[in-house]
Amino acid sequence: MDWAALSVDEAAGKARDETKVRRSFWKTLRRAVSSMPMAEEAAAAYFAALDRRTPVKVQAMLLATLAYFVVPADAVPDILPVIGFTDDAAVLMAALRMLSEHIRPQHYEAAREAIDRLRTDP
Repeated sequence: MDWAALSVDEAAGKARDETKVRRSFWKTLRRAVSSMPMAEEAAAAYFAALDRRTPVKVQAMLLATLAYFVVPADAVPDILPVIGFTDDAAVLMAALRMLSEHIRPQHYEAAREAIDRLRTDP
């Protein structure tokens, strides 16, 4: 990782976000997969954020976005049926629009495989 591309504060924030995301992403996505239309995009962003070929600043942005997704206390509580993940989807969609060139086909392929596993595993 090219940590030199980040300031000390950015690097600390990226490290915190990466820890949160690695710890909670799949558990949160498992809960959201049936009610969140952008589940595949969230998983692709996860794989792009952890890919060493993704630029460090892009990783930091993706990890910050995914950290918002996994933190239960956000603008619209995730436990609300139907609307609980709408704010998460909006934040994710905005980030993906800005960073889409860095999310590669292999990230989407890995995401599809992971989503299929989430849907079939109890």
